Amino acid sequence: MSHENLREQVLTALSKVVDPELKRDIVSAGMVKDVHVDEGIVKFTLELTTPACPLREYLITAAKQAVEALEWVEKVEVDVTARVPQHVRSKASMPLVKNIIAVGSGKGGVGKTTIAVNVAVALSQMGAKVGLLDGDIYGPNVPRMLGVQGQPKIVSGKLMPLSSWGIKVMSIGFFIDPDTPVIWRGPMLHKAVEQLLYDVEWGELDYLFVDLPPGTGDVQISLSQLIELSGAIIVTTPQDVALYDALKSVSMFEKTKTPILGIVENMSYFICPNCGHRTEMFPRKSVEDECAKRKIRYLGSIPFSPELSLNSDIGKPIVVTEPQSQVAIALYEVARQVAASVSVTTLSQS
Repeated sequence: MSHENLREQVLTALSKVVDPELKRDIVSAGMVKDVHVDEGIVKFTLELTTPACPLREYLITAAKQAVEALEWVEKVEVDVTARVPQHVRSKASMPLVKNIIAVGSGKGGVGKTTIAVNVAVALSQMGAKVGLLDGDIYGPNVPRMLGVQGQPKIVSGKLMPLSSWGIKVMSIGFFIDPDTPVIWRGPMLHKAVEQLLYDVEWGELDYLFVDLPPGTGDVQISLSQLIELSGAIIVTTPQDVALYDALKSVSMFEKTKTPILGIVENMSYFICPNCGHRTEMFPRKSVEDECAKRKIRYLGSIPFSPELSLNSDIGKPIVVTEPQSQVAIALYEVARQVAASVSVTTLSQS
């Protein structure tokens, strides 16, 4: 039997492996590359849609088993790579930035910026190219949470983002006195957001996160007018009042035709540092049930953790400093779910 016939058998076997997220087989989804057959040894590349794929091990195992089931196959070697799909923007474009993701909340104090910082850094740690734009003009806390400061340089008329913990960072906080409040009206806010988007040399990025102020105000409106987003993440805590306000943010993004990538439930429960007992601080599953009712992805829950707050205050993301802690493990899982949601949303629109 010719090598081409054997190769076709391999592709037929792999076409029976379905990605549960994309709901497509891995061959038609373009995830199988460079199939080689040599004396019973099959080699191929599995190209995932994100280096943070939550189904990575499942897809590798399923693909190997599908090929190993062929009678003539003696050995299967799988090389795993990743290529993040690019959201095609019809408005003014940033061609080297594949996906722009808003991070919002209905009210302040729910840990929105903490989640944005740690998810961005976690994705970078998993191999993605990530940027973080501090769009919270009134309270630019990203520099402090990342432990980065300084004056961005200008090269060829573009601001060069600063770098911290593997991600590119830009914030209005780099240009103002930290003790001086920002007292700007709508037009000034719009111009600031525009400059932070377009006057910055972001370079090639898989994900650019935009940390927004709480609520549904001028910055959110400006962002939706200036750029077509890949989607939005909403951060809430389990209390009914926080969830109620978070759903207002969901409605706002839906009105601007921005896909909702999912909701993160922060400060969901407490784990005793001494005995490890989990204590539910609020009624369980209220956020998860609301997501199910509205057909919104539940991105996961993050425990209340004094260490998370302490690390944020000193500019050290806990996903790097304490990666084996339960809160870091939960944040990594949220990052994987965010990446999966971006892939599904982007590929469904292409």
